[in-house]
Amino acid sequence: MSEIKKIKEEYLLKLNKDLDQNKLNEIKTELFGKNGVVSTKFKQLGSIAENKRKELASELNYLKNELEELILKKNENIQNKEINKKLENEKIDITLPGRTYFAGKIHPVSQVIDEVTSIFSEIGFSVEEGPDVENEYYNFSALNTPENHPARDMHDTFYLDNSKDLLLRTHTSPVQIRTMLKSKPPFKIIVPGRTYRHDSDQTHSPMFHQLEGLHIDKNVNMGHLKGCLYYFVKKFFEVEKVRIRFRPSHFPFTEPSAEVDIGYKIQDGKIKIGEGDKWLEILGCGMVHPNVLKNAKVNPKQYQGYAFGVGIDRLAMLKYGINDLRAFFESDIRWLEFYGFDPLDVPTNYRGLSR
Repeated sequence: MSEIKKIKEEYLLKLNKDLDQNKLNEIKTELFGKNGVVSTKFKQLGSIAENKRKELASELNYLKNELEELILKKNENIQNKEINKKLENEKIDITLPGRTYFAGKIHPVSQVIDEVTSIFSEIGFSVEEGPDVENEYYNFSALNTPENHPARDMHDTFYLDNSKDLLLRTHTSPVQIRTMLKSKPPFKIIVPGRTYRHDSDQTHSPMFHQLEGLHIDKNVNMGHLKGCLYYFVKKFFEVEKVRIRFRPSHFPFTEPSAEVDIGYKIQDGKIKIGEGDKWLEILGCGMVHPNVLKNAKVNPKQYQGYAFGVGIDRLAMLKYGINDLRAFFESDIRWLEFYGFDPLDVPTNYRGLSR
């Protein structure tokens, strides 16, 4: 019996028992918490042979959706039982005013991370993580950033305790280096996480979220990069047809480098992604620079690959019509109530907005 089937049978048995709310929450954490059984399996995809990785990723997603739906139904049953029990045992004073009930909401950033992770896991990417506090080597030098590059300046980077070595990472790219140094190619990873830069306005924040992608193998080329990003854009924005263009650009860690634009038009005062003659920049990408591979102890004569980086907050703004990035971090309950997602009402990976 496969390990996925063992997990499924074990937790189906647990969930089919007579559970209370606390026990149900414990099982949910066991499965989907940061170090949960299913979460850990997703993180381990990178160590699986590439010819088996896609099949295993699909099995994991089916398992995740099935268990989430069962937990949702179990939660509803528990709540109904509790209500019925109270109706039987309690006398209600109908002259008392009703009690206000506030349900929590999933933040749009958390929702987008979940959506993007699911999309890339379907095509064999595994999730990697790294520290928010980095040293200058992993954040800049190993990524082929020159000593005099403006990004190293104090105006852009948050250095710690007047140190020129410890800093808050300015992108999630250092995890590329850490991943390549601790194992051997091929690599196919995504890295969602917090990043920090000294910038603040309507579309920038000192702390924001970024998703990094990396695919290294012997025969990876620019065509694979285009196909990967085209697939991602269609799935994320839920459109069948989409216009994409790659504009030449420059990043120290990729060569050649490109900015990616998607087509859009304004319809009824809203942005409609995929159609129209207007262009909107969404991410940067390119083929990994040979110097980066050398710094990560990967032979650039045998291996090559692509990398891309996209702002998670920016994706959330585009997909869900949010026009000010600063609102993401202001902790305004009214804003979250409007833009947030119900955690249990819809068990699929792509929940609709609850207004």
